[in-house]
Amino acid sequence: MSLRVVALLAACLLLAACNKISQDNYAQLKPGMSKGDVEGLLGKPAECAGALGMSSCTWGDGQRFISVQYANDQVLMFSGKGLK
Repeated sequence: MSLRVVALLAACLLLAACNKISQDNYAQLKPGMSKGDVEGLLGKPAECAGALGMSSCTWGDGQRFISVQYANDQVLMFSGKGLK
């Protein structure tokens, strides 16, 4: 596979992931949702961290993101920035 094809495929995957970071998907988040339901809506997060039953996961980057905080794998609260 050529380098150009690999770069094109990587760009398409990145755009597909970014398309899930939207105001429409953010509006579907609700307190109490399971972590699995959130990942079904937004895909796999860019990063997660946590301890003692609490965790925080982020989708996107510093300019455009959705961040979800969990308690025992259920949505406690969430925030977003740069959503369209």
